[in-house]
Amino acid sequence: MLLEGIFAAVPTPFYPDERVYFRKLEANIARYSRSLLSGMLLLGSTGEAVMLDDAESRDVLRVAAEAAAPEKVLIAGVGRESVKATVELAEAAARFAYDAVLVRTPTYYARQMSSAAVLHYFRSVADRSPLPVLLYNIPQCAPYNIPVELASELAQHPNILGIKDSSGSLERIRALVESASAAPRRTVTVTPIFEAVTGRMLAPKTETTGTFVSAVDLAGGVALAAAPSVAPIKTRAKEVGFQVLTGSAAGLLESLEAGASGAILGFAASAPQACQEVYLAWKDHDLKLAAEKQQRIAGPGQRIVGELGISGVKYACDFNGYYGGCARAPLLAVTAREKAEIEGLLAGIRN
Repeated sequence: MLLEGIFAAVPTPFYPDERVYFRKLEANIARYSRSLLSGMLLLGSTGEAVMLDDAESRDVLRVAAEAAAPEKVLIAGVGRESVKATVELAEAAARFAYDAVLVRTPTYYARQMSSAAVLHYFRSVADRSPLPVLLYNIPQCAPYNIPVELASELAQHPNILGIKDSSGSLERIRALVESASAAPRRTVTVTPIFEAVTGRMLAPKTETTGTFVSAVDLAGGVALAAAPSVAPIKTRAKEVGFQVLTGSAAGLLESLEAGASGAILGFAASAPQACQEVYLAWKDHDLKLAAEKQQRIAGPGQRIVGELGISGVKYACDFNGYYGGCARAPLLAVTAREKAEIEGLLAGIRN
């Protein structure tokens, strides 16, 4: 699977009573699908994955997959405390036609998570996962900073395709990219213009899978009688190595310059276009414009995502026309003063 470009780390919407608000999830995913984003991550840190039980996690993955456009790459966060539970959620993601899974380090028995234990965990998951694995390094939340040498060793596994590094360290990104140069190359399927081809793009179209109809549309009486005729997708092959993605909006441009293939960003949940503009300008080799676009998102991204956290991200989504809503307790809502601050930070970043 090709992982290039910008991916939104999607929040999980809740009703005020903290039930999952599936209609709002559908609406958000449908809107992200109309953007230029490469894809979406469900049940990452921004998605409050640790706050959901297993049944809720499966329902979130299913609903999001049904609402997503087939050309968008879908990544499922499946990290659990045991290999068994992680693999079971990866199997569910595969049934819902996800393209890859994001796997974090176990956290509860942190003192026993030696390098040998972490190596065994990721290898065991990758051996049994039906989907390719993306490692997840987030030392702010998981009390283990995956060493570059360990990531390089895991890059040799045929079912581990890359890493999302949310440490915020540009030096780590550079080191990961350099170490990944020794990883085996693999052949992936892409479009004629070298964009990712998802399993949903290649799946046979039927009357029930041809076009997504949202819950909102169904409530309004919209229905689909039959799937439209779709021409076969033309594809080609591309060689890729171990792919490194950053989780830092503030360091996006520098990470791309250092060799990262893209980013999975919490800030892209509320400002996908602004994040995408950095990537597109960089892709067009317009570094001056890319730097201007980067400067535009660096401060807001750091403050909203890095400091205000999940509740800040969710209010930013509300302000920019997505549904964020409340976070699950014990996370606290942003204050009135913080809301006003977020509105000021996003005044020139509307999506």
